[in-house]
Parts: sequence; structure tokens; C-alpha cells
Amino acid sequence: MLKYIDYTISSLRPYINWLYFYHAWGLAGKPQEEKERMRKEADAMLDTFERRYHTHAVFGVFDANSDGDDLIIKGIRLPMLRQQHPTKEGEPNLCLADFVRPLTGGITDRVGAFATTVDAAMEHDFMTDDFKRMLSQTLSDRLAEATAELMHLEVRRKYWAYAPDEQLSMRELLREDYQGIRPAVGYPSMPDTSMNFLLDQLIDMKRIGIHLTESGAMRPHASVSGLMFAHPKAHYFDLGKIGDDQLRDYARRRHIPVELARRFLASRL
Repeated sequence: MLKYIDYTISSLRPYINWLYFYHAWGLAGKPQEEKERMRKEADAMLDTFERRYHTHAVFGVFDANSDGDDLIIKGIRLPMLRQQHPTKEGEPNLCLADFVRPLTGGITDRVGAFATTVDAAMEHDFMTDDFKRMLSQTLSDRLAEATAELMHLEVRRKYWAYAPDEQLSMRELLREDYQGIRPAVGYPSMPDTSMNFLLDQLIDMKRIGIHLTESGAMRPHASVSGLMFAHPKAHYFDLGKIGDDQLRDYARRRHIPVELARRFLASRL
């Protein structure tokens, strides 16, 4: 069963990770006064957003198993990729499928799928003012991520409820001290944006206003999609570079031409 939630800007403000906002503006390592000036501008724009916009989330928690390096979720097979160079010497080469019970074990596990986005107008209502346009776009990105943060918290505590007693400070939350992970499409462990076509079959992203391009990129640009894992030992990792052997195996499992897979995974080859 899918769950759709609309969020107010005020509910999201505590969950904005300002470090990434400052990084987007090239303020990392700059004097605190510069950051404070930009934060004042951002807060003023968020005040205007309060009266005009919402953000949106859709998610589902589904029966699932792993089959080799594939995930099988609600009968849909999602091929994952495996590290070919471990993060540290002596550690295993990780794949997201490792965090889900194998099909051969005969025990059904669960995996979540999600997407979050902003009102499309948020990205386009300031086109005549370059500074406000850039500010609204960077804030839109932060709000889409904050929506994912708050949604994931509610999933852990209430909807999936595998951590109903979780009580973390905002610092601990943004440090990702919670149980489980929510790797996003296009990020280090799941870099292929075309994976969105498979996620869309599970959660119907257009219901919250997300449309996919030919490569699987999302519009509005300020959107986040991905999977949720509850395994106590699940953690984030960087896939790193993969070889031609895995590229060809991935294309076979995705049922797409090798050259198309090569285009989707160009940054990892």
C-alpha cells in the first residue's frame, strides 16, 4: 500500500542540512559572517515559501528478497551493482542486495521505496531575478532532501515501525545515527538514474508531480528517490569503479543493450 504525504515548509525547516546549502554556495570554509548573511537571505525566502508551497512524498514498504545481486520487490526485479574494489582492505565488496534476506532462504524480507519532491513552481517563480532564482533552486534541493529526512523518520517510527522508540537529536539524525539506510538513485551506491523507471513501477511518482526524462532523471530537478533498508548492519558505501565484466552482466540483468548501460554508468567506468 502506498502512502502519500504533503509537508508544510515550517515542518521541514528543522530538517534542512545547512552544510550542503553552504557548500552549494561555495561558502564551505568561509568566514561565519558570510554564512550568516546567506542564511538570513535563505530564511527570508523560506518565510515567503511558507505561504505558497508544499513538498510531497510517496513511499511504500514491500515484501522483498535478494537473488544474487538483484532485489525482487513486489515481483519486480531491480538489479543492483557490487563494489569491485572494497572501501578498506580486508572488507567485503558490498552490494545493496546484501542487506536483504536471500530468496533461497525461504523467509520474506521487506524493502521500502520512496520519492520526494517540491511544488514545481518553487523552481520557476523567480526567473527574472538571477540571485533569487539560484537561491530558490538551492533551497528547493534542500527541502526535497529535508522531506526525505522527515519521511524516513516517520517510516522508521510509525509506518514500517522497526524503530518505534527511536529518539535522536537533530545532530544525530543528520549524522545518520539511526538504524537502516535510504540510498538515493544517482548517489554513490546506486548511480544509475534509469533505476527510476523500475522504482516508478512500484510507487507511481507522477502522483506527486514527478516526471522522468529519457535517462530517468526526475523533474522537478529538486526531487529525491531511492530505497529504504532496515537491516541493523546496513550502511552507506561508495560503489566506486566497475569493470566491463560487471557492466555487461548488469546490462543482461536489466535487459538493455550494453551500450545503453555504458551510457547510464559512464561515471563508474
